Amino acid sequence: MRLLATVFVAALTLTGCQSAYYAAWEKVGVEKRDILVDRVDNAKESQEDAQEQFSSALEAFSAAVAFDGGELEDVYDNLNGQYQDSVAAAEEVTARIDKVESVAEALFDEWQEELEKYQSGSLKRDSAAKLRETQRRYSSLMSAMRKAESKMPPVLDALQDNVLYLKHNLNASAIGALQGELSTIEDNVAQLLSQMNSAIAESDAFIASMKN
Repeated sequence: MRLLATVFVAALTLTGCQSAYYAAWEKVGVEKRDILVDRVDNAKESQEDAQEQFSSALEAFSAAVAFDGGELEDVYDNLNGQYQDSVAAAEEVTARIDKVESVAEALFDEWQEELEKYQSGSLKRDSAAKLRETQRRYSSLMSAMRKAESKMPPVLDALQDNVLYLKHNLNASAIGALQGELSTIEDNVAQLLSQMNSAIAESDAFIASMKN
């Protein structure tokens, strides 16, 4: 019971903080709609950054497989660094998508509640129709973003496995073992980049629709 109470209080505190955050921005003329557009743009940028990072990690893995003399420890350090940077990029993508989701829910709740304040039936119907259309566009956007997000763990898992293997097998035979993994990682990265391109396109379309 004590744990449940703690979780409940934390949830209320978080909700209160979010409400205060949006209220503070509204006082200076920045509405939830504006924050949503800004956060979608930020999420798009994080996906573009992730595309570059995962492409860089693939290049590092390809270089490791093509190793032909030198220090194997340097190969490991480079690959491990690329893996760590990829983890950070993936976490940033998820964090920014979550922020989009948070403000979108607040916006739609507010919009729905304020429909009841209309005195004009025609204006209310028009606003309700725009709400449904915005929610439809948002649903498509979020689906694309989450789908792209779901393509990151397989790449990270494969990179982690190979980094760990190389860490404990710094010899030429280890490089041979990695060669068999290259095509799988290439396929996973290709799927990830493709899905992120779709999500980025959805982001651009959503931002444009919100500015019309």
